[in-house]
Amino acid sequence: MRWRWTLLAAAALLAPLILQGSFYHRVLALVVLAAISASAWNILGGYAGQISFGHAMFFGAGAYMPAFVYAHWHAAPALGLPLGVAVSLAIAVAIGVPTLRLQGHYFSMTTIAVAELIRILVSNWPPLGAAVGLQGPATARTVWDLTFRGSVTYYYIFLVALAALLGVTAWMERSRMGYYLRAIRAGERAARSLGVPARRYKLYALMLSAAFTAVAGSLYVVMIGFIDPDSGLAVLISVEMVMVTALGGAGTLFGPLLGAAILIPLEQTANVLFGGSGTGFTFIFYGGIIILLSLFEPGGLLAIWRDRVVPALRRRPTPPVRHAA
Repeated sequence: MRWRWTLLAAAALLAPLILQGSFYHRVLALVVLAAISASAWNILGGYAGQISFGHAMFFGAGAYMPAFVYAHWHAAPALGLPLGVAVSLAIAVAIGVPTLRLQGHYFSMTTIAVAELIRILVSNWPPLGAAVGLQGPATARTVWDLTFRGSVTYYYIFLVALAALLGVTAWMERSRMGYYLRAIRAGERAARSLGVPARRYKLYALMLSAAFTAVAGSLYVVMIGFIDPDSGLAVLISVEMVMVTALGGAGTLFGPLLGAAILIPLEQTANVLFGGSGTGFTFIFYGGIIILLSLFEPGGLLAIWRDRVVPALRRRPTPPVRHAA
């Protein structure tokens, strides 16, 4: 496992040096940002098996707070990051206590409803810019404004946040919480019969997932410099987290990274080829992923590699050694 971490770290650090150009640097930053969002969602949806389609509300909470503190208090957007985490934790507790009693698609539908309700409220609340949105600083006053010219600086900032999230997730996998969450995913009723406090640990997973999703939202807004309900609270944001995680492999450490490395460049390429945001192509592509994963391997690409490719390579016959006459 250690050599995998070393290889991954070396590739991540050298990527901006290998892929030159502002477009590639921006795509790399968006890949890491998507990996943060998907890895955060993976804590709840992958490890605990609680499929949420409303994580955009946590992303939006983190995205709005840096712009809010700048627009109303003229403070550095970096100060809004812990505020966004605090707001997302409050939302997680407020909705988690009643909704985590639900299971399966009932929980998923509830998260969609709550996220859409929050989007509508924000769209009509003037302190958060209503439907117009909020603007960040155009030029940097101090380094805490996190306003840089190129995307490379943002890429390395995002990389630090991703490394911290992966470290927390790796620790969680080997802790009591990780074992409890996997037991809940396998069968909540059976886990409760064995003494697992399922509801409490699902709430812990939701809070941890919400906190890191808010971090992703804050990092997004400091790079883009603008936030509105469509870019911070749209349901497509939640769907993208689910698709990135499902494509790579839910419930695995590196699955969201693999999914982000494949899905985000394809989306950005579609934006360039078709113009605009490429939303129509995005929905088509998401639908294709769902169909393929449902037909062949719900566990994602890492499961295909582990369960099909590796055993096939091991069964490959070794050619006989011919000795000279």
